[in-house]
Amino acid sequence: MVQKAKILLVDDRPENLLALEAIRSALDQTLVRASSGEEALKALLTDDFAVILLDVQMPGMDGFETAAHIKRRERTRDIPIIFLTAINHGPHHTFRGYAAGAVDYISKPFDPWVLRAKVSVFVELYMKNCQLREQAALLRLQLEGNGKAEAGEAKEPAGLLAELSARLAAVEEQAEALSKQLGDESTDAAAVATAAHLERKLTGLRRALDALEPGASGGQAAVN
Repeated sequence: MVQKAKILLVDDRPENLLALEAIRSALDQTLVRASSGEEALKALLTDDFAVILLDVQMPGMDGFETAAHIKRRERTRDIPIIFLTAINHGPHHTFRGYAAGAVDYISKPFDPWVLRAKVSVFVELYMKNCQLREQAALLRLQLEGNGKAEAGEAKEPAGLLAELSARLAAVEEQAEALSKQLGDESTDAAAVATAAHLERKLTGLRRALDALEPGASGGQAAVN
């Protein structure tokens, strides 16, 4: 069962962190506060996050430097970062943010509904990826069970393959609907690319699962 996604809020001003929590009621996810870049990096050592809302202007380590550290770590490099800024930034400022790994910029004061809409896309993609990892883990169990059966050991329950197929079909249907929604609404390119990557992984998982069906040829397919 997939748990709630965690969203990291990074801002040195308590009132700004409080304002960011306006997204809690609509998304019903877990919000984690950090009042500095250093505190954010510490939180990222132990928890997985669906998206990071990161203030640009902070004393000490600013948003750009914090983002650079996040993108250098293998564990955190793929977490989407939305920069929050009160500056009327020009093209150079914007380019620096995207170069640091941001997927979007939101100006303060922000519209809570716009913020919720943008964050919800990345939360949904994160949840789909969690479901995909769960299906992949079950598939590995099935593959291991097949190997034991070939060696004359105990077989896995016959119903596991059917359960895997049903669960995967549900994720495939949700991923297809999400991709269509993103395409229709012309959402951020980063979100569209992430959804496409998720669909490719689902296709690989389906091929591997189909290879386990009785009478299927080609042996055990790999899931990338």
